[in-house]
Amino acid sequence: MKFNNKLLHIPDNFYKSLPFLLLSQRDMERGNETEFTDFTLLGFFPEFRHIIAMVSIILLIFMVAFTSNTLLILLIWLDSRLHTPMYVLLSQLSLMDLTLTSSIVPKMVANFFSGCRSISFLACGTQIFFSLTVAIAECILITLMCFDRYVAICKPLRYLVIINSRVCLQMVVMPWAGGALTSLGHTLFTLHFHICSPREIPHFFCEVMAVLRIVCEDISAYEKAVVETSILVLLLPLSLILSSYALIFLAILRVKSPEGRNKALATCLSHLCVVGLYFGPGMCIYMRPSAAKTPKLNQGLFLFGTVLTPLLNPLVYSLRNKEVLSALKKLLERCRSSRKG
Repeated sequence: MKFNNKLLHIPDNFYKSLPFLLLSQRDMERGNETEFTDFTLLGFFPEFRHIIAMVSIILLIFMVAFTSNTLLILLIWLDSRLHTPMYVLLSQLSLMDLTLTSSIVPKMVANFFSGCRSISFLACGTQIFFSLTVAIAECILITLMCFDRYVAICKPLRYLVIINSRVCLQMVVMPWAGGALTSLGHTLFTLHFHICSPREIPHFFCEVMAVLRIVCEDISAYEKAVVETSILVLLLPLSLILSSYALIFLAILRVKSPEGRNKALATCLSHLCVVGLYFGPGMCIYMRPSAAKTPKLNQGLFLFGTVLTPLLNPLVYSLRNKEVLSALKKLLERCRSSRKG
């Protein structure tokens, strides 16, 4: 049977170009398969002898941090005396800690005990997104917490006017929105690069800079942009925090009442401890010369930020705060009375 090319409107050069069309389609399919295959997490400190004990301790710390942050959020939500902007912002900080540690530690522990070090493309993107979102959101939130303390101490008579319910809601939404939008752009841009085989990430989770190390393209300009953005995200809030605390301490020195001065100092010291816990590791990771960025040190700093910081944050506020301890006693009394009834 013969076909008439004129009736079918098939150009003469179609048959010559057909092999190339099929080849390009096959290459595209292979490219998609390469882009969406799993990654391998190499873990941390492979030469460490007591790695099982270390991972077990990390799991225990994670469970304590998860419980303490959840309890702190529950106390702030249940006790009407804690429905103030300071404690609302503190509950958001605990929620960010829960988000960060829950997106990293369970997968890390599961990979270690199962012996399977792989992580899917989607799970890796999820870890990058949440780790960047929380990192950026925490910097914004801690700065807003400092502004709240500045208004409460330096302008106490106008506090309820300046930090009203609408402003408080904006202070809650702003860090999450800013962190999520910035993180989404970095996550999509990072994962669109061609990854070299065998797609092994030299880290215990999908950290953005670790993923960029196994990219097969020249991304020096993008890496520089990521570092510059990180420095801006760290230095700008930190400069605002230090400036605010300089004014806060000057205002505290003018307070005549010893009780009022001690209460203001206790609140400020708790917040300054949180500032050190969050900004310290970040500055050590992103503000050192490139020659000093050893993988082991970076992994240790990330381990501190994702495991220990979520544990220390609720302890710093709860053990030094009479209102939180009072709310905890009230909750325990409720539980006892309900059991007896």
